[in-house]
Amino acid sequence: MSELPDWFESGRRHVWLPYTQMQTARPPLPVVSAQGTRLRLADGRELVDGISSWWACVHGYRHQHIEAAVRRQLETLPHVMLGGLAHEQAYVLAQRLSALLPGDLNHVFFSDSGSVAVEVAMKMAAQFWLNRGQRRMKFLCFRGGYHGDTFATMSVCDPDEGMHSLFKGALLEQLVVDLPRDAAGEAALGQVLARHGGDLAGIVVEPLVQGAGGMVFHDAFTLQALRRLADEHDLLLIFDEIFVGLGRLGDAMFACQIAGVQPDIVTLSKALTGGTLPLAATIASARIHDGFLSDDPMNALMHGPTYMGNALGCAAANASLDLFESEPRLEQAQAIGARLEGLLAPLRTLRGVRDVRTRGAIGVVQLDRPAPADQLSAACIERGVWLRPFRDILYTTPPLTIAEDDLAQVGAAMVEAVGAWSASLPD
Repeated sequence: MSELPDWFESGRRHVWLPYTQMQTARPPLPVVSAQGTRLRLADGRELVDGISSWWACVHGYRHQHIEAAVRRQLETLPHVMLGGLAHEQAYVLAQRLSALLPGDLNHVFFSDSGSVAVEVAMKMAAQFWLNRGQRRMKFLCFRGGYHGDTFATMSVCDPDEGMHSLFKGALLEQLVVDLPRDAAGEAALGQVLARHGGDLAGIVVEPLVQGAGGMVFHDAFTLQALRRLADEHDLLLIFDEIFVGLGRLGDAMFACQIAGVQPDIVTLSKALTGGTLPLAATIASARIHDGFLSDDPMNALMHGPTYMGNALGCAAANASLDLFESEPRLEQAQAIGARLEGLLAPLRTLRGVRDVRTRGAIGVVQLDRPAPADQLSAACIERGVWLRPFRDILYTTPPLTIAEDDLAQVGAAMVEAVGAWSASLPD
C-alpha cells in the first residue's frame, strides 16, 4: 500500500474499531469515496463491496435519488425532537411503512439503530403485560440467533456460540431453545411453553434467516409454528427483520409476508435508509399500541432516543422506499440468488467446506472449522473484493443493484479464496 493519508495515521490510535482485537488486528483499509457497488481506497485501488456495508446499502452507494432527498431536507429541517413536535418526513414514513406491512402493523416507533429497535420491541412487550397487571419479563429466543450488542439484546442472542458468550451469567436470563423445524419440534416447544409460558413476555426470532449468528436458514413452517404457539400460550411474537427486511430475500419486501405470518411487533433498520443514515423502526400491531392507552401517564411507553425520527434519516428512508417502488429490487435479489448458486457451486466438493447455501441476495460458504478470517479477507481483497468473514462463515450480501460482472468478481474471489485455503489443509 502507498503512503497512508494523514487523517488515518493521526486518528487510528484513537478509533476503537468494532469486533476487533486492537492489539493484533491488521489496520483497516482507508476508504476515500464510494459509488455504486465500489469502494475507492486511499491508494487508488477499487474494491467491489460484497456485503453492502453490513447489508445496508441495498441501492448501492450514493444513489442520486436518495442524495437529492437528503440535500433538500438538509436545507429546511435537519432535525427536530419528536417529543411534542412533528415533521413531515417521519409522519409520511410511518404511514408508508404501515401500508407496506401486513395486517394492522401500523404503529411506528422510531429509533437510531437496529439494536435499539429490538430493545424497544422487548420493552414494549414487557410493558404491555405490566400495563395489564402481569409481570412477564423474560423472552423465548433461539440458538443461532443474533439481535444486537446492547445489554438486553445480548441476552436474546445465542448464549454459547454467539459473540456475547463472555457475558453469560451477567445478562438477563432468557429461555433459549432450538428453532422448531417440524411437527415434532413444534410439539416439543409446546411442552416447554406449557411449563414456562406464564413467565414470558414474548418470542424473539429472526425470520427465515438467522444472520450474524451463522447465516442459518429455516422455512416458513418454523414461523407458522411460532405463531400458533404464541397464540396458544398468549405470548407476543417479535420478528427481527433488520437483516432480511426490505427486499433482501427477493420474494417479498418482508420475511413475514413470505411466511404468511403476522407478528405482533417487527423491527427494521439497515436497509431502511439505503445505508445512507442511521435509522430504525419498531412497528407494533394495534393490540400492542392500544395496550398503552390509559388515563395513567405511567402506562405510556417511556422511551425516547434523542435522534428518533431524525428528519434527514426519514427523508433518506422515504427516498429508499421510492426506489423499491420504481426499480425492480425484488427481481434483482432473486437474480442475484440464482447467479450465486452457480458461482459458488464449485465449492461444494472442496475439502473443509461443510455447506454452500443461498437465499435471495445472500450467499454463504460454511467451513468445517473457524474461518481464518484475515487470510480469507486478504485473498478476496487481492482479487478486488471486500468481504468480512466471521467464525466459520464466508458470505456475500451484495447491493441489490450489483452489476453482473461485479457479482461474478465476488463469486470468483470467494471460490479462489476458499480454494486456496482448502488446498493448504493438512492431509
